[in-house]
Amino acid sequence: MAKTGPQRYPGASTAYWYGDRYDGAAMEINAVVWHTTEGTTLPTYGGGAAAPTLTAVPDFAAKKLRWYQHFDIEQSARALVDRAGGITTNRNNLAQVELVGTCDPATHRRWTAEGRQHIYWPEAPEWALREVAAFVRWLHQNHGVPMTSTVTWRAYPGSYGQSAPQRLSATAFNVYTGHLGHQHVPEGNNHGDPGNFDMARVLRYAAGTPEEDPHMALSKSDVAQAVLAYREKTADAESQKKGRRIPDVYGYIVGTYTTVQTIAADLKKVVALLTAQKEK
Repeated sequence: MAKTGPQRYPGASTAYWYGDRYDGAAMEINAVVWHTTEGTTLPTYGGGAAAPTLTAVPDFAAKKLRWYQHFDIEQSARALVDRAGGITTNRNNLAQVELVGTCDPATHRRWTAEGRQHIYWPEAPEWALREVAAFVRWLHQNHGVPMTSTVTWRAYPGSYGQSAPQRLSATAFNVYTGHLGHQHVPEGNNHGDPGNFDMARVLRYAAGTPEEDPHMALSKSDVAQAVLAYREKTADAESQKKGRRIPDVYGYIVGTYTTVQTIAADLKKVVALLTAQKEK
């Protein structure tokens, strides 16, 4: 199977590249398996022998994830148990991402007590989830990976073990598309990471749902500026006396923003803003 589309995530470092050391299998991905490293630094992965496709390392000062790419997006990675003669796991048309940090509440408590800065991924900060969402969106746009997740993200340590209730059967895993965790992979994989990671929120951010993603919708200040710009543009005496009517503001927004969701969200904010002005 041939690789298609861009194979390097923009901005990712290749300082720890293992794609030349381990050839792997070419795939056309339709899924992503998410892991947590259970550490606070970039792992060595045994010189690449157990490396994922990418690793995301938190930069707390910049509130960014620093991405390190180890294999092409559509080259099989090596972070899963992949038994000879069994179902393919690493080679099952999926990319793999390790998130530096922990999903274990006991580890989280210990590191917090020790003063070790880290991300506890079940309670990840918004900036980190948005960084993950940007990667999810890029994969969808460039490789068609569905921005969906139909599995249950179970909290660690209940997610650990081959018989954990959220783990998929071999048949279900073989046909799965979208986003899942190490905790869902069968065939000798007993890890429970990344715990109850908030993938639903990540997917909302990736989709740019206005109510969930302020970067994709207008702030109150934005709406006020839009109203002012419209008034200046159409400055007739009567409208200046009476104030801008809601249908006029709606018309301005319709001409400026293209998606129905954004228009609806912005109109709600305009209504609230004008109501507040009336009550003064």
